Amino acid sequence: MASAKCVPVPTFQAREVARVLLVDDDPTARIILRTVLQAGGYGVDTAATAIEAIGMLDSEEYALVLSDLHMESPEAGLQVISHARMMDYRPATALITSWREQNEANRAPGTMLIEPENVPELLEQVADMIGERASRQLVREMRIRN
Repeated sequence: MASAKCVPVPTFQAREVARVLLVDDDPTARIILRTVLQAGGYGVDTAATAIEAIGMLDSEEYALVLSDLHMESPEAGLQVISHARMMDYRPATALITSWREQNEANRAPGTMLIEPENVPELLEQVADMIGERASRQLVREMRIRN
């Protein structure tokens, strides 16, 4: 009697598309957004304060930085985004908020409105920002080579 041959079954190994730094002082928001981003294939580090986020920006390289606007101070999110934009590796940046503004036309440029019931749109926005960053990096590299 011939023995059955064992064929290894390929296993799915998740690959991180890009590293994202998520900064929010609300632990629930951090957990939810981290879970959504990880489900989308992104590697996610989190910070609860601007100071913590700035330290992480100095020690790791991120493709995208998402920061809540209001944390330990009204300008904390802007400090994180400003610091991220000064980094040599130039991550894509966006402010996030879960509060719908009175008039969305007055929303600050680069601010994303996060609505938990619209996860596909959130992941699409994240992918677009990371893709635009990759395109800018490619153009810079091509200019340096020429």
